[in-house]
Amino acid sequence: MKILPLSVPLFVILLSACTLGPDYIQPDIADTAAVRYQDGWQPMPAQSWKASGSWWRAFDDDTLSALVERSTRANQTLAQAEARFRAAEAQWRLSRGGLSPELEATLGATRSGGSGEIERSASEQYDARLQFSWAPDLWGRVRRGIEADEAGLQASAADLAAARLAIQVAVAGAYVNVRALDRQQEILNETMAAYDRSATLTRNQYEAGIVSCADVIQAETQRQSLRTEMYDLQAARAREQNALAALLGIAPAELSLEQQGERLPAVPVLPQSLPAVLIARRPDVVAAERQVVAANARIGVAQTAWLPDLSLDLWGGVQSGSFSGLFDAPARVWSVGPSLAQTLFDGGRRAATRDMAIAQYDEQAAFYRQTVLDSLRELEDALATLQILAEKTEQQDALLQLALENERVITNRYRAGQVSFLEVATAQNTTLSTRRVAVDIHAERLAATLQLAAIIGGGWDLDDPVIQSVTGE
Repeated sequence: MKILPLSVPLFVILLSACTLGPDYIQPDIADTAAVRYQDGWQPMPAQSWKASGSWWRAFDDDTLSALVERSTRANQTLAQAEARFRAAEAQWRLSRGGLSPELEATLGATRSGGSGEIERSASEQYDARLQFSWAPDLWGRVRRGIEADEAGLQASAADLAAARLAIQVAVAGAYVNVRALDRQQEILNETMAAYDRSATLTRNQYEAGIVSCADVIQAETQRQSLRTEMYDLQAARAREQNALAALLGIAPAELSLEQQGERLPAVPVLPQSLPAVLIARRPDVVAAERQVVAANARIGVAQTAWLPDLSLDLWGGVQSGSFSGLFDAPARVWSVGPSLAQTLFDGGRRAATRDMAIAQYDEQAAFYRQTVLDSLRELEDALATLQILAEKTEQQDALLQLALENERVITNRYRAGQVSFLEVATAQNTTLSTRRVAVDIHAERLAATLQLAAIIGGGWDLDDPVIQSVTGE
């Protein structure tokens, strides 16, 4: 009989160590160890997505770096993600509170009396009570809930990192577009100067009777067409700059980028050690995997609904007819005892809740697998694009040299009166088109590089010695 009082709390503690539900096993995913377009690349040890460095510094552009860093402080989409993370952290703390007992204090006052057939003089009653209650986590319901909310918190942290990376990539992309348009504008300015010289030459030759009036009209038409095209570039640049301002969290009127048509940001040298396994550090992949953990834990929460709930309550207090004598009153009351609650019939609601939790787990697992597949596809696309564009750049450079030489030869022949201005105009337009395509290809390479940065989770840590050896820093 003496052992019985000690055995009851011991039994409760042992039951509290039970945790229902399946333990988490990471779902099988596609093999990320091999990539078709990574010729000559060697894998490096996988790193956490939290270790992402300032990848944008690889583009060697101070203005770009300043804009990216500014966006992480003022972008409103990022502010929303940060608020969601704080909410997830609060939810996790709320779940952890379910393991702790509750202590409540109450102080009350009542006045009662009667009239009519039941005459009763008015009386006052004051009471103070202190109540202790605890619901042991017999079947692991609270612990599974904490596990689910902790995984949700980790997913929210990954979502925050994904939002930050998306903003950084978007800012860099808008900046590249602005600089590409600046370079296009510079090319048009240089071409306009050449057209002006051609128009002057044509008019001089016309006045000398060497060419016809049609050549003069052709030269003026070509120059006016180019002048009109410049307005399209100006409008496009204004739109890109406004989009960049929105990403920075400021009004368009507050941002003004000076034109820099001399060059575009350099295409960074890709680290030879970039592996496909870096997909594992992508924030969206991490978030998807953590959501699977949360869904798995909720299955355990649903399974505990079939088992009884135990709660232990203890309270004590005092009562008195006057407030001044409340704590000196001889009338003291108390209560102590356990209670056990069990749902006997619920019309299939518990089974439906369990089946829903299992279905949601299957959904999250499938979403995780698809996220990995999409990441692999995006990686292959970016690597293939970079590889092909690098080769295309070489061919475009060779084409540009031919176009320049052809323009020089045709212009000399025109000066000698051997050809009409139509051939000169054709040669000049070919050179202009070739130069502009070269700028477009360079911008496409930068865009593909930015896409690759997003695909691998912004994982170009410039402090990594392997990357330093490749980039020459």
